[in-house]
Amino acid sequence: MPNQSRVSGPLLDRIDMQMEVAAVEPDVLSEDADGEPSAVIRARVQAAAELQLQRQGKRNQYLTTREIDQFCKPDKPGKARLKHAMEQFQWSGRAYHRILRVARTIADLAHAERIGERHVGEAVQYRRALRDR
Repeated sequence: MPNQSRVSGPLLDRIDMQMEVAAVEPDVLSEDADGEPSAVIRARVQAAAELQLQRQGKRNQYLTTREIDQFCKPDKPGKARLKHAMEQFQWSGRAYHRILRVARTIADLAHAERIGERHVGEAVQYRRALRDR
């Protein structure tokens, strides 16, 4: 794995999702897959993209900060979870908006009208995956 400490904080701050993916053992690779078929995943992603276009006229990835504030409002528990993470990890305003954008996408994939605590929690996990090393 590349040394993450060589990447500057301001650059990492501009990346929405940061995850470490472990190497897969050759024995596991040769087994039959037991996950969802790609067609099912593709349909869920297409439905989420359609929902985004209907709601805001563009996909979540293209939302401005002002649009994130308008379309990515978490419920009360979600807001509390995000506030706690922001304080705990001392993240910037930019990180705040990126987490909300990812949480909105997670909620869209789950067909949830509002961003809930679970969606915010998952988005926080994607954000801090490499930061805590």
